Amino acid sequence: MTDLSVANTAKKTAFDVDAIRRDFPILSQQVNGKPLVYLDNGASAQKPVAVLDAMDRYYREMHSNVHRGAHTLGDRATAAFEGARETVRSFLNAESTREIIWTRGTTEAINVVANGLAPRLKAGDEILVSQMEHHANIVPWQMVAERTGAKVVPIQITPEGELDLDSFNSLLNERTRIFAITHVSNALGTVNPVATLIKEAKARGIITLVDGAQAVPHYQPDVQALGCDFYAFSAHKLFGPTGIGVLYGKAQLLEEMPPYQGGGEMIERVSFEGTTWNTLPYKFEAGTPAVAEAVGLGAAIDYVGRLDRRAMEIAEKALLDRANQLVETVPGMEIIGTAKHKAPVMSFKIAGLHPSDIGTLLDQQGIAIRTGHHCAMPLMAFYGVPGTARASFAFYNTLDEVEQLFTALQKIQRLFA
Repeated sequence: MTDLSVANTAKKTAFDVDAIRRDFPILSQQVNGKPLVYLDNGASAQKPVAVLDAMDRYYREMHSNVHRGAHTLGDRATAAFEGARETVRSFLNAESTREIIWTRGTTEAINVVANGLAPRLKAGDEILVSQMEHHANIVPWQMVAERTGAKVVPIQITPEGELDLDSFNSLLNERTRIFAITHVSNALGTVNPVATLIKEAKARGIITLVDGAQAVPHYQPDVQALGCDFYAFSAHKLFGPTGIGVLYGKAQLLEEMPPYQGGGEMIERVSFEGTTWNTLPYKFEAGTPAVAEAVGLGAAIDYVGRLDRRAMEIAEKALLDRANQLVETVPGMEIIGTAKHKAPVMSFKIAGLHPSDIGTLLDQQGIAIRTGHHCAMPLMAFYGVPGTARASFAFYNTLDEVEQLFTALQKIQRLFA
């Protein structure tokens, strides 16, 4: 069933959103008596049949622990698990699967790096992040800074929600040891010029990490072209399962970093006199891994890879463009974050309405969005708001759904005018 679903998608001409939507069973349901309009993709994207079937087939036909089983099921599971790692390597254009580490998600991936780089830091060193970071790319660095005496330094942003390049350049100095930046802001949709920023940082010998959680659903990153030392993302935002993510890291740095956790798989030899670590990537993968989830992520990447990437980006841009055109139809509506280069994310507020009320009232009309601080409290403080309402689009959304969103917002606004 999976193979047929994927094959059918591969044959689609131009960008047949109706056919693509049939690959996502959850989108056909009703919520509160209305057809579901799912616009919370920035939090977690939905899953195509190809992913559901791949994970189901794993459990039905090959479930076993990987690497050490001396039997057929173990061989099948290992082949599927490591095959998914190769799929990720190809997706990111990493040099080797040794550089692809399975994690529980972007958050754990960044914690792995922060923990691993801690021995390099001392009092007075600086870790450069931006004001638009998700908490996952702030808090781990704060924890490391507290342990080492280093300092987390924020790069300023502009009122439009773009990184202030003058601030960035002025903050780079001989004390800067690490530069960690989001590829795409989860709260604003801003696409940062990461290649340019990384080049500037690397020219000064600074280690670089990119949070790619919000980028990978919309763009295919090339870690070698970017030149970053680390790149992290989560499967569930890339139309894959929850509970698994990826850390790409340059092999030399990964070799030098201490393990994040101890236990099975990450060891080469254990005695009561001491332990030696396994080779990459297993050095950072203690315990039984999320095998089915890795298989699911591999299937998700394969699915997206069969789509026309350029056509997908054009379709998503059309959704955001139409949303921006309709803002003026809702009195008191204001977009938060108007960067020139944005992923299909619209963060907004409406005068006189609390974001959580907007979300609740939209849900009553079958429309799912995200509300709150979006795990970006420093960013919300910059804009002087407790939170925003956020509609985040994916390639399976339609222009008609954008219209439905604004019809619903107009209705809500009239109720409270």
